[in-house]
Amino acid sequence: MHRIVTILALCAAVVTTALAGAAPALASSSKPSHYPFAPSYYLSLGDSLSQGVQPNAAGVSVETNQGYPDQLYAALRLGNPRLRLVKLGCPGETTGTMITGGICSYPQGSQLAAAVSFLKHQRGRVSLITIDIGANDLNPCLILTDPMKLQECIAGALKTIGANLTYIMAELRAVGGSKVRIIGMTYYVPELAAWLTGPAGQQSAQLSEQLAVTFNGVLSQVYQAFGARIADVFSAFHRSDFTHQVTLPGIGTVPLNVALICQWTWECAPPPRGPNEHANKIGYRVIALTFLFADLR
Repeated sequence: MHRIVTILALCAAVVTTALAGAAPALASSSKPSHYPFAPSYYLSLGDSLSQGVQPNAAGVSVETNQGYPDQLYAALRLGNPRLRLVKLGCPGETTGTMITGGICSYPQGSQLAAAVSFLKHQRGRVSLITIDIGANDLNPCLILTDPMKLQECIAGALKTIGANLTYIMAELRAVGGSKVRIIGMTYYVPELAAWLTGPAGQQSAQLSEQLAVTFNGVLSQVYQAFGARIADVFSAFHRSDFTHQVTLPGIGTVPLNVALICQWTWECAPPPRGPNEHANKIGYRVIALTFLFADLR
């Protein structure tokens, strides 16, 4: 019944706006762990997506309470009223800075150190950890125009992502134990929006999708090696479906995967809000549902 309640709750959120204002609770409790009404925690880790970042009216990317952790938490809390959400994500975070710090400020020095500290402090109370990380590692490569340098950069970045994520997951498992549920996320492909720019953009979109297959494969392999489940957002956004054509108002006929990037992110939005790679409110709901389905499997 708990599973039915939570999945119905989040499905309802896709067609309503009630959950948009759900505010994360603070991670604090002075009650001992054996106290019957002590809270349990959902710990959200990652980059800007884990903070619900979206562009505001001026086009500035800002944190919102509409991210997938907020919406997932609101649904899970209906079945567990004592659940509390703790968001430690950092916009711009890479797998490297998650370990060493340098972008966001944490008393412990880095997001991973903060997560480990929280898991130790709330030992046995953290019931769920979600994580999305790695996409920002590839950004320095995507600006390269020389094919050989681009290939070398991507190969190096994927190797680094695999090694760093392995370290991150080992730390989380070592302190969190084998019983805590961890769900790692694969990424959608905002670069698919390049399809709208013509033949060269369409070729670039297809190449970006191929890179995403490899990238998300690296992420999935590491997550599964540590017993984590996969929130397959890459598939939820219909990843490589260039075959099915749909018509978008004001844009025209495009492949389904391109259409969903336009509908679920800010990539195809006019200036000043677009183009922006972050999910919109509906896109974050789709991501939240993907995490929920992974949790219920």
